[in-house]
Amino acid sequence: MEHICTSASSNLDEALNLDAYLADNATRVLEFRVNWRLEELQFKEPAGTSRGVMRTRKVWYVELNCIIDDNCYTGIGECAPLPGLSCDNCADYENILSDACQQWQTQRRVPSSELIDYPSILMGFETAERSLLGDLAGIGPYVLWHSSFLETDEGIRINGLVWMGTAEEMQARMDAKLRMGFSCVKLKIGAIDFERELDLIKRLRERYSVERVELRLDANGAFPVEETFERLRRLAPYDIHSIEQPIRPGQWEAMANLCRTSPIPIALDEELIGVNRINDKIRLLDVVQPQYIILKPSLHGGFSGCKEWETLADERSIALWYTSALESNVGLNAIAQWTSRYQFNDSVSLRGNESKKTARDLTLPQGLGTGQLFVTNYASLPLYVEGERLYLRSKQERFERAVDEFCEILENDQIEELSLKTSGSTGSPQVICVTKAQLRASANRTIHALNLPEGTRALLCLPIVYIAGKMMLVRAWEGKWQLQCVAPSLHPFADLSESPDFVALTPAQATATYDVPAERLLLEQTGCVLLGGGKIDEALECKLQSCQGRVWSSYGMTETLSHIALRRINGEQKSQGYSPMAGVSVKINTEGCLVVDDMPLGIKGLVTHDLAQIAPDGSFTILGRTDNVINSGGVKLHLEALEEQLAALPFRFVLTSVPDAVLGEALTLLLEESPLARTWCGADEEEVFTQVDLSESTLLLSFLRAKLTSHSMPKKVFVVEQIPLTASGKPARSRIKALAAHCLSHEKDGIKRS
Repeated sequence: MEHICTSASSNLDEALNLDAYLADNATRVLEFRVNWRLEELQFKEPAGTSRGVMRTRKVWYVELNCIIDDNCYTGIGECAPLPGLSCDNCADYENILSDACQQWQTQRRVPSSELIDYPSILMGFETAERSLLGDLAGIGPYVLWHSSFLETDEGIRINGLVWMGTAEEMQARMDAKLRMGFSCVKLKIGAIDFERELDLIKRLRERYSVERVELRLDANGAFPVEETFERLRRLAPYDIHSIEQPIRPGQWEAMANLCRTSPIPIALDEELIGVNRINDKIRLLDVVQPQYIILKPSLHGGFSGCKEWETLADERSIALWYTSALESNVGLNAIAQWTSRYQFNDSVSLRGNESKKTARDLTLPQGLGTGQLFVTNYASLPLYVEGERLYLRSKQERFERAVDEFCEILENDQIEELSLKTSGSTGSPQVICVTKAQLRASANRTIHALNLPEGTRALLCLPIVYIAGKMMLVRAWEGKWQLQCVAPSLHPFADLSESPDFVALTPAQATATYDVPAERLLLEQTGCVLLGGGKIDEALECKLQSCQGRVWSSYGMTETLSHIALRRINGEQKSQGYSPMAGVSVKINTEGCLVVDDMPLGIKGLVTHDLAQIAPDGSFTILGRTDNVINSGGVKLHLEALEEQLAALPFRFVLTSVPDAVLGEALTLLLEESPLARTWCGADEEEVFTQVDLSESTLLLSFLRAKLTSHSMPKKVFVVEQIPLTASGKPARSRIKALAAHCLSHEKDGIKRS
């Protein structure tokens, strides 16, 4: 990314005041120019609001050029008034902007007081000012504020936005947002008949529980005052998080009455527009007393004006979140950094006070995903939406930063102990402590066992946050390998031109790779493939026989620092059992669980949750997990073994259990919703049923009867929107069980659709 640097971000604090900096260096400043240019952005699809449909969006970029000692520095900001909404959107906007630019250029200070009634211009100027400061500090024009958005790769959680349209269009858009991973979705309402909107919301809530989706509504002032309370009352049963601006702004008493009596929390948005002076802000909040306010710097006084709103809201315990006003990435980057900015206790000098910094609570999803709406955006400043988070850097950039961070830890002789996080496949993730010596011992054992020499070209495509990715780095470090890093995905070979000598993959990655011929060829030509992190089903193992190199399955866990046993999957040395590695011994305890001793790693008597059998030659096979065994009416059912028997089902599924008064635990089958799943269940194509009637003759029932005994037949079958998985693609058993319990509660309440 052009001009993004965080390592020297403290330098920004040396020039916090641009006016003072320019004044102090007046003799060195050879030129200071402030100009603007207009650009028209195209929406990918029409954006419908209660004020009409938008297809294009005008923005004015404010560009600063400052020449100091023959060096040129730049800054950029964005002025983006919204037609029909902004208080400063007027016919002579460009003349006002030109005059303001000329005044700033002449006086060399932002004319803030003169722009109090022009918030979009003020935001653009404030952004450009911070941008130039960043460039002057040597960290680039897109570094604006100390913030988690800039300095970490956590990103900012955002809500999905569903524009107004027909009921069918809004349903399709809602489904698309949920498939993308959003758990908070805002619906624009007020453009179609209320009864149709109510029916849409009813159907959405029946399909998606409040635990699955947080619903926000934005009425944009579309409700008639006399009908609003009744509409809110009718919306309330559908667990609405909040509704933005239910009535037109300017009706303070009516809005105050709604905030006191509404069954749905109310958020003020348009109500804040044009309220630019501190006394008016105080009076508005004290009269209306909303549950939330929503801040848009382009509309609500720039960043300085929003700071006033923040302070007043905090004093009154009014929660808030930020949203964009359809800015390009220039404005969006500024709002994201401002929203997640750090605040310091020492107002005189920010340097050296890292321990004192705090940040605003970003628990509430922010409305910052609108940069994806445009066909083209500001090319030099790409932002990334992945799942429900907005990121400054691409997935590959974030992965490389994580790799560099762990390498720095490996190089640091002052750090000997590390904290590791388990995957959480059977419950909440745990944190354990290990030493670098243990990591090195594990890495060297694998290097020796797989005969991987110095100079091995290895591919790292596993998350660094988990042990599998960390151990690939340690092996590369110890073995003096050539390591290529590719951000984890189901298709790690997608951008490769040649096969590596060695790669560690999850079964899910291997399966997806086989679906793409070019990727499959690269995998088949890889010298050594190590699979771990999930079960290898029969179909995948069969496919892997085409690999020319050696393919191994590994057994291990975070507690054992990756694998402690290997099983050859292909070739003449193919085996059915896992052979313990050097220094490892295993035994079975009275419950049938595998117990591990690993002398090189200092592990003794580690009791696993894996049910196993040990062969006379010392190899072992895994039968399942103790926490994946249920007792149903006195019969023990191994979920993984049963799932293997159902592996031919042509859609995603998982087995779990729900409480049962007679059986204790009732075997429960969850099916991930798809057209094929609906067909097999005999469900109407237009409907998604929570519970599948097993008394009816269906393809699913015939299949289950053919594959399972009567004792192992599921007693409950539910169709769900999505089956929970861990980051490594394994079934998230605890979340799956909770989802099944939720489906059961819907059944008991008489609700038949999810």
